[in-house]
Amino acid sequence: MRLRIVTINVQNNEGDPRRLGLINQELRRLAPDLVALQEVVDGGSPRHLDGLVAGTGLHCTHQSEVMSYAPPFVDRYGGNAVATRWPHKVVEVLDLRLAGAGDVPWCTLAVKVPLPGEGELLFISATASWRLDAEAVREQQAVALGDLDARHRTDLPTIIAGDFNAGPDAASIRYLTGRQSLAGRSVHYHDAWEVAGDGPGYTWSAENENAAALFDQIVRQPGHRRRLDYVFTGSWHAHPRARCEIRAARLAFDRPVDGVWPSDHYGVVVDVEIGRDGSVPPTQS
Repeated sequence: MRLRIVTINVQNNEGDPRRLGLINQELRRLAPDLVALQEVVDGGSPRHLDGLVAGTGLHCTHQSEVMSYAPPFVDRYGGNAVATRWPHKVVEVLDLRLAGAGDVPWCTLAVKVPLPGEGELLFISATASWRLDAEAVREQQAVALGDLDARHRTDLPTIIAGDFNAGPDAASIRYLTGRQSLAGRSVHYHDAWEVAGDGPGYTWSAENENAAALFDQIVRQPGHRRRLDYVFTGSWHAHPRARCEIRAARLAFDRPVDGVWPSDHYGVVVDVEIGRDGSVPPTQS
């Protein structure tokens, strides 16, 4: 069956309040089946998450709904959320605050989603430490993410999406894509943009006015741009009886509407064909 996956960092509630409506408008147009949302503030009236997915028909869960405590700064910087076409079941929330990343309230959220006629799929919404000098922390978080998958994965290839705050050449991303080991461990996921994207796929760019102020504060170099937002799919090594073929990957939320940018990040939209071996149609030539 075909699935559409979207990931977008919604930049909590900073800036022009019209932004959330623009994100909702685009989500309704894209009609995704699985959505990973980062920096969603769990508040407001209506609740921010409800406003983001209004009219989409998606079932949503914010990390705060399934945690017994609130991490520091969550009221300002928000948390992770998922939205799915079919009702999902939360299997784990992983708090990845580590030494050097104690100011990050975003917890990784793992849910199982029943795909009609195919079975359950593990879908994970993730965010890694944001500081430019925190790659050592992101390495630990990447290893923990692979372990989280291993605890809950199903026959169908796992899908992981989110804001990883690291470029494709960083150790954390190289680990997830099987290019290097960390702490004597190794995993392998397919990077959807690498398989089917066109161009560099930058999702954090100085061309985005919402990002420019932050660049001036922490990067302080002209023309900065990087690819930080990803969709990863599990590979044959962990799922030998199923396939997840990446058919398309493109950017979304990547231009202003009436002068308003939807977020300081661009989103990523990925289309896949997923199913048990024999149920995925051949690629059209």
